Amino acid sequence: MKIIDKYILKRYFATFLVMLFMFIPIGIVIDVSEKINKILMNKVPTNEVIAHYGNFIIYWSNILFPIFLFLSVIWFTSKLANNSEIIAILSSGISFSRFLRPYMIGAAIISLFAMLMGFFIVPKASKEFNEFWYKYLKTNVEIRESSNVFRQIEPNTYLYVSGFNSQTKTAFNFQLETFKDQKMVSKITATRLRYNEKTSNFTMFDYKKRTVGKDNDRLEYAEKKDTVFTFDLDDLTPVIYIAETLPIDKLRKFIAKEELRGNAFVNVYKVQYYKKFSLPIAAFVLTIIAVSVSSIKRRGGMGVNLAIGILVGFSYVFFDKVFTTLAEKSSVNPLLAVWFPNIFFGLIAIYLLRNAKR
Repeated sequence: MKIIDKYILKRYFATFLVMLFMFIPIGIVIDVSEKINKILMNKVPTNEVIAHYGNFIIYWSNILFPIFLFLSVIWFTSKLANNSEIIAILSSGISFSRFLRPYMIGAAIISLFAMLMGFFIVPKASKEFNEFWYKYLKTNVEIRESSNVFRQIEPNTYLYVSGFNSQTKTAFNFQLETFKDQKMVSKITATRLRYNEKTSNFTMFDYKKRTVGKDNDRLEYAEKKDTVFTFDLDDLTPVIYIAETLPIDKLRKFIAKEELRGNAFVNVYKVQYYKKFSLPIAAFVLTIIAVSVSSIKRRGGMGVNLAIGILVGFSYVFFDKVFTTLAEKSSVNPLLAVWFPNIFFGLIAIYLLRNAKR
């Protein structure tokens, strides 16, 4: 690796870390100022608050690292341009593509690190972050799919409940239908279905079972009946943020299972899955844009480059949020929605790079 590569990489990583450690404490201070009343009101233990903000750092750093990286590249590349270092480098016979190489190496290293974090470390931090949030800060908020829940439990078995109470782990108007060769063979109904955590079984109230026979149907009644099913209510009605808390392999299996069950939130889960791959790629796209914009020495100096950088950065966040919401709330394909910002800004990056080379 040549001296110029080491020099740019050193500035690349150093500026990124400074940017990260400068904005994260600001974010913590703002977050604490907004939530301090609820934290004191709910008498949250100090150790849980400290652990929460440790998870806060991991959670938000993973989401915002492309923007931090983008601003840091704008910053130090503008300084190189203002000091005429870029002119000196290119005048020595080095092409712009060669000048860009250490930036791409740096983006690859940070992206790989971010991807591994997103696969294995961020899910645990996200789980604890969300649990703290809903336990102490967003009390009395339903965080599960709780009404008109319909699932395909097995290839020939379908389940329905009209409502679900996560505190008592009770489902209402329970129905379980089993089919064979597209014909119903049995149907179980109950006005309430309660999950018993200690015994890992269910209690059905006003239980009725109808078994369809060739000539006559057999009926069974009971005021109360305990039984065991192949599912539990946590599987039936997962928390909405569960996709953020699963490692990549478990998330892939979970999505496949929820698609079979007809979960209404499956697009939310898919968005989280695809983002684990799209966010690291954003580092490359935004790095190319940042270098292309800031490598030119401008009359307004670094301020103009930073203004352009902030505008592009917020535009990226805007596109990301809009298309994420579309994927979660409509029929827009989640894969296309998640990758659209990278595709759109990738085209902008190609255009700016060609102009910068000229």
